[in-house]
Amino acid sequence: MSIAWRDAMSRALYGSGGFFVAGTGPADHFRTSVHASPAFATALLRLVTEVDAALGHPSRLDVVDVGAGRGELLRALAGLAHNPTGLAHSPTGLAHNPTGLAVGVSGEPTRSGRSGLIPPRVGSPETLTPTASARPAPDGPSLAAPRAPLAERVRFTAVEYAPRPENLPEEITWTAEIPAEFTGVLLATEWLDNVPLDVALHTEDGWRYVLVDPESGAESVGEPVSPDDHDWLTKWWPNPEALPSMDGAPNLGVTWSDATSEGESGFGAARPAQGSSLTARSRPGCPETPHSDYLRAEIGRSRDEAWANAVRKISRGLAVAVDYGHLREARPVDGTLTGYRGGRQVPPVPDGSSDVTAHVAMDSVASAGAAVARCAYSLVLQREALRALGADGGRPPLSLAGTDPVGYVRALATASAVAELTDPAGLGGHWWLRQPVGIPLGPAVAR
Repeated sequence: MSIAWRDAMSRALYGSGGFFVAGTGPADHFRTSVHASPAFATALLRLVTEVDAALGHPSRLDVVDVGAGRGELLRALAGLAHNPTGLAHSPTGLAHNPTGLAVGVSGEPTRSGRSGLIPPRVGSPETLTPTASARPAPDGPSLAAPRAPLAERVRFTAVEYAPRPENLPEEITWTAEIPAEFTGVLLATEWLDNVPLDVALHTEDGWRYVLVDPESGAESVGEPVSPDDHDWLTKWWPNPEALPSMDGAPNLGVTWSDATSEGESGFGAARPAQGSSLTARSRPGCPETPHSDYLRAEIGRSRDEAWANAVRKISRGLAVAVDYGHLREARPVDGTLTGYRGGRQVPPVPDGSSDVTAHVAMDSVASAGAAVARCAYSLVLQREALRALGADGGRPPLSLAGTDPVGYVRALATASAVAELTDPAGLGGHWWLRQPVGIPLGPAVAR
């Protein structure tokens, strides 16, 4: 029985036995920035310290990770916050430590991947008002007042539907819902791409939903889209012009099969960061691609609502979404829906055995969050964001090899790791959406 893609994704990813809920989770299926290098967590901790300063060093600073997987990112951040060695000796090569916190990481990063949560359905965001109307920060402590180190004030919360991992540090709170009214930083690294959405096709009769058989992945055309989804498509997806069809009907209903050839994948390869046709529908090794004669769109309204709801939970602070996506002027013609399993890209069959994901309409999401926060947002590529936080991936000077061979090797390894994070064809092409709430736009969040 065919159902809407949004319902199929919800069951496949978050239902009983779903991909992100059951078993060991996504750890053996794909690689993301969180797990590519400790430099990623170190840069995020640098951002956290900047937000802490903008907030006036509150007595409690919350760091909330939405779609936490098995807690890999917060494990790294908690370890950095309590490491006594200091930033100058960290393997990331960052050279500034405004808090005295350690940001070095020992040991190998995990291979785990991203996760996500089904957001509650919420109403439309509030009307955007000028940046100057952002809620003013209350008077902070005087400059002479002593304050506890950030390591003593920070509280980590992982938001995930899966059961709490057995070996998760006690200092990390585990919950299924985003806490309300907190002050601090909300992190959403590759969460929005797993928020279930509907798929539409622009036929001769206008926009219609695409339905899918959860067991086979076969698609068919359903009812006309709702007025709300039609409004979203009109505003955020390019005006469609249906191409002529030989038989007057879209070519759908083909059953997908898992046809991954040997040697095509591996955890070392980054997934496409920006919207493109490199999906399970056109990837070499898949069966003959069923090509529709009509424009296909992935309706991002559910992602807008999810992000707006997350931003709404912040009293003061910063929300950060890191994801692969696209902008209105460059929407992918054939969509980006695809799957991942065992380190390989596979057809998007929503049967619960693999990840099902689609790129994020980042400008639409950003607009929804800004309307709630009543503050301007920042939207930049990851390579720019990481460089602004001190991770530039620059090769160390060769002269260092003569004066400090060990330091040179360490710096060289660091440069290689950061280079992967900032590669524009890979992880560096991900988008960083930073939405301040009630704090000024500092250097790290300026547009």
